[in-house]
Amino acid sequence: MTDAVAPPLAWTVSPEPVDSPDAWELLREYYTEVAGRYYALHEDRRATPEEIAEGLAQYPDVHLAPPHGVLLVARHGGAAAGCAGVRLLDERTAELKQVFVRARHRGRGGADALLTAAESAAARMGAERIRLDTRLDLVEAIAFYRRHGFAEIPPYHDGIYAEIFFEKRLSR
Repeated sequence: MTDAVAPPLAWTVSPEPVDSPDAWELLREYYTEVAGRYYALHEDRRATPEEIAEGLAQYPDVHLAPPHGVLLVARHGGAAAGCAGVRLLDERTAELKQVFVRARHRGRGGADALLTAAESAAARMGAERIRLDTRLDLVEAIAFYRRHGFAEIPPYHDGIYAEIFFEKRLSR
């Protein structure tokens, strides 16, 4: 008799409104994690609930809505597990935003699935390239983008938290 092995849970990625309960909770977790890391590094403290709420209120969610943007939600075995946003900067350039996978789902291919879906969404919107910015302390993100063919470029905006910039040509 052989031991049965359960098949791995499948990833699905689909567009979802930013204000859906699952999307909103994922964006909240994303912001809580990145803000928490920022405050721990720069101020040796945790982010307060008020700072999290203030940061979330400043998110430009209208930019992640059709026809010039999309928020993608990844589900692992049916459970909301991650998200990624794409928005057009101009007719040929898209920007990748808020790529996040919940900690308990990391290491299972979710970020790869989100990035593939985000690149496809950008190409469907007419983009020839996709850009992003991140912070230098988010070393896992930097390694992930480099591993997936993103090359460092000069800054394309002057956002306060943007410290390193990347771009990748999209295949049609």
